[in-house]
Amino acid sequence: MISLSQIHISMQKLPTGSFVCYGETEEANEVPAYRLRKLLFAWHQRSFYGNQLKQVHSSRGEGIELSPYMAMDYLAEPGVLLHAKLSWDDDVLKMQKAALLFKEALEESWYMPSFEEWREGRTGWKLNLPVAQMAELQQLASGKRLDEAFWRKWFNDIAREMLLQDPDSEISTKWRRLEAESILLRESGSQVDTASAHASWMQEEDWLLAIGWTQDNTPYRICVQLVEPYAETYVDGTTTAKDNAADWRLRFIAQDRKDANRFVEFSTTGNSLSGIVPAAWQETMDMSIQEQTDRLLRILPQLESEFQLGKIYEQLSDEQAWEFLTDWSLQLVAAGISVFLPSWWEELQRLRPQLKAKLKSSVGSKRKAMFGMEQIIQFDWRVALGGVVLSEEEFAQLAEQKKRLIYIRGKWVQLDPAYLEQIKATMRQMEKKKGLSFREVLEMHLLDSGEEADADSALSAKEEDKAKMKIRVELNSSLKTLLRQLNQTKSIPLVERIEGLEADLRHYQQEGVSWLLFLRKIGLGGCLADDMGLGKTIQFIAYLLAMESGSTPSLLICPTSVLGNWQKELARFAPALNIHLHYGAQRARGEEFEASIQGADLVITSYNIAQLDEKELSGVKWDALCLDEAQNIKNVYTKQSQAIRGLDAVQRIALTGTPIENRLTELWSIFDFINPGYLGTLKHFNHQYAGPIENSEEDSPLLAARVQRLVRPFLLRRVKKDPAIQLDLPDKYESKAYVALTPEQGALYENVVQSLMEKIEAVSGIEKKGLILASLMKLKQVCDHPSLFLKDGGAGAGIAATGTDKAARSAKLERLLEMIDELRSEGGSCLIFTQFVEMGHLLQARIAQERGEPVQFLHGGLSKAKRDDMIARFQDESLPAEERCHIFILSLKAGGTGLNLTAANHVFHYDRWWNPAVENQATDRAFRIGQTRDVQVHKFVTLGTLEERIDEMITRKKGLSDQFVGTGENWVTEMSTGELRELFALRREWMEK
Repeated sequence: MISLSQIHISMQKLPTGSFVCYGETEEANEVPAYRLRKLLFAWHQRSFYGNQLKQVHSSRGEGIELSPYMAMDYLAEPGVLLHAKLSWDDDVLKMQKAALLFKEALEESWYMPSFEEWREGRTGWKLNLPVAQMAELQQLASGKRLDEAFWRKWFNDIAREMLLQDPDSEISTKWRRLEAESILLRESGSQVDTASAHASWMQEEDWLLAIGWTQDNTPYRICVQLVEPYAETYVDGTTTAKDNAADWRLRFIAQDRKDANRFVEFSTTGNSLSGIVPAAWQETMDMSIQEQTDRLLRILPQLESEFQLGKIYEQLSDEQAWEFLTDWSLQLVAAGISVFLPSWWEELQRLRPQLKAKLKSSVGSKRKAMFGMEQIIQFDWRVALGGVVLSEEEFAQLAEQKKRLIYIRGKWVQLDPAYLEQIKATMRQMEKKKGLSFREVLEMHLLDSGEEADADSALSAKEEDKAKMKIRVELNSSLKTLLRQLNQTKSIPLVERIEGLEADLRHYQQEGVSWLLFLRKIGLGGCLADDMGLGKTIQFIAYLLAMESGSTPSLLICPTSVLGNWQKELARFAPALNIHLHYGAQRARGEEFEASIQGADLVITSYNIAQLDEKELSGVKWDALCLDEAQNIKNVYTKQSQAIRGLDAVQRIALTGTPIENRLTELWSIFDFINPGYLGTLKHFNHQYAGPIENSEEDSPLLAARVQRLVRPFLLRRVKKDPAIQLDLPDKYESKAYVALTPEQGALYENVVQSLMEKIEAVSGIEKKGLILASLMKLKQVCDHPSLFLKDGGAGAGIAATGTDKAARSAKLERLLEMIDELRSEGGSCLIFTQFVEMGHLLQARIAQERGEPVQFLHGGLSKAKRDDMIARFQDESLPAEERCHIFILSLKAGGTGLNLTAANHVFHYDRWWNPAVENQATDRAFRIGQTRDVQVHKFVTLGTLEERIDEMITRKKGLSDQFVGTGENWVTEMSTGELRELFALRREWMEK
């Protein structure tokens, strides 16, 4: 039934900018939304006859929501049902009139960007109505509720909505341009202050011009040029500018927009013109000059003449010229005014003063050779300002003038007070040290990656760190040659003939010996890090013979396992050398020690003895101090490492095939031994290099490259497969032997993992790390053999008593026995490495029982004599067949380095280590010079277990140790419980059934 009751229509504005339309009958009953939709929008096409409008509920009842644009579109032409009896609220009637105005404004483009909005940090529009329409809108805004702010906000919302509805419309295009130009203007303003700085001087027409909304239709543009003082006098052979505070000048130009070469110069003070003024310009020229003068003064009130208000003071002092170059010109450009600055200014901004230390000509020469890292080098200061180089005295004189810009020797240079203070502070700091140390010069030279190695060198701790002054060292010819030789080993003269050496050195070995002797000559230590098997031993022996010996012997410290090897190699290749072995219970101690080494050329001892006999060894200044397998001092905090570092020597040498095993600090430890202090303190090195590199931070490649440049001159490394070495070694073939867990091993494995997971949540810190590392060890033991984990007497008679049943408990041991059978049938010999001494004993007993032939096991508990006998029994082909041993088990720690075991052509890694470098080092006991057969390397991997995860991890790592970073077990202790569960979890599909 159709109601004939009159309905009153009102509207409410929401905080979102939308409007809600309500209806109410004469009886004060609310009109349901569905009925309002039919009554009001039955003829409104844009809302699809009301169907696209949303129904809302509020405290006033049901209503229909209209967006800002939809409200304007409907109220401009409200179409209602013919039979509807409606009355409109007074505010709605006003909105209908405003809607008509807004719709006409959009059609006629009576709108523009709002300068007021922009000054408040927003982007918006405002109406630009003709006089009659503007008067009508102002009349509508006379009420308290529907004030000017209401109408401005509604129109802004309408415009924004149009952008979304029609992105290709004219208003959308204008809006995008407005936002882009406004953002650009704000960004340029941020260089001098903020957008509010522009708002302080800009008028609306300035702003509309700056954002490109309006165009300057004059046929010319106004430009400002800063003209520098001209040079006129010469003092001490240098060109200088006129010493006049008003020599800088502002030049004002009207430049043809179509022809840049056509311009007229004018003066703002007298409105005078110079040049021919085109006829088309004459009518507006005077007025335009005054307008532009007013505009310039709004931008830069500092330029207003004290004597003529409203005119520009065109002559600038030095200080004002500096302000114009660095600040005022940016403000003018941001306002859309063309500015011409001197051609040298752009380059001058990029240049930073450099402090140069010119080394005196005698430094590094034969008359004054280098002796060590801390040798103080004398130099003279030079200060480079752009292309001008000043002496210390000249710099001090210029600094006293306290000018920002100065013209000297035909060039302008800037004297920034901040940089001048840095230069002075650096000079004062260096003066306290009485010069630069050779270490500092070397570091500056090596870290300068932007220049040739023999060019002047530079260092800045960080390029972006402007708080630190960059020092540039100007090398003399002697130091240039020296540093070139440090960086290019092949440029060092070779030692051709070494008296007393009973061997012919390969070419790369000659280079190694010459390199060590070169470092000795300049008082520096070195690390010979050749690949395993390339002859580090013979190179050091040749070095001992070739060096000019002092009054005291040299000292060699090596692992106990290779003491005998060194004795035999020295006796073989340098029989003329007098060798003293400081080892064993009968060694000389106390006062007898010094007498015992009299007449010796070389004293040999072990790392353990070096710690025990620290007092005796530290009482001698050794001619050369050499560490074989120098990775033994990788932990700087151990008593052994500290004792060895305390020894005094003319030169320190480190021999190692693995300068890094796990962490970058191990490299620091070796370098702090050979050249103490060269890489700074351990704390500094960790903070500056090791931490960021090992954590793969963003700048780690750059830092790694820096470390490489620093260590390269003192670390000589060649690898066997380098074509330049030309070893002609046989091939090495690596393969993996995959085995499964037996049911017994699987049960034990899961018990260990379950026990760990139950305890891990209740512990933290050191206790958590200890629990994880202990579990790691247990899991590795389970993978090797259940007896190793259970301690159930798997060694000795226990194995023999149970026969092959014992082998069946470990698929890994069973597979090893099969492979040994095969290689022995072909006459091969093998090395078997394990990290567990108990496993070595178990393997020795089991293999000996199966094979019926002798099996040796070398570990750390054996005496030197016993080790030497084992090595000879394996290596000596002259021994009778019944005395030879072809199966050699070695603990990874005791037998993985230093030994020459080329009789083996098979190498087994029974259990895996975390670091491939350690495994490769052990493999190279067989794959080295002297090997004549191809070497087969077999690495056991227990499927579905931690061993497989370790193998996958090693495979993914691609030579990190070559970039200074290895892997270790400590990272596992930092894992979350979930990550540990994933790492240790047993994949049962690989278990034996």
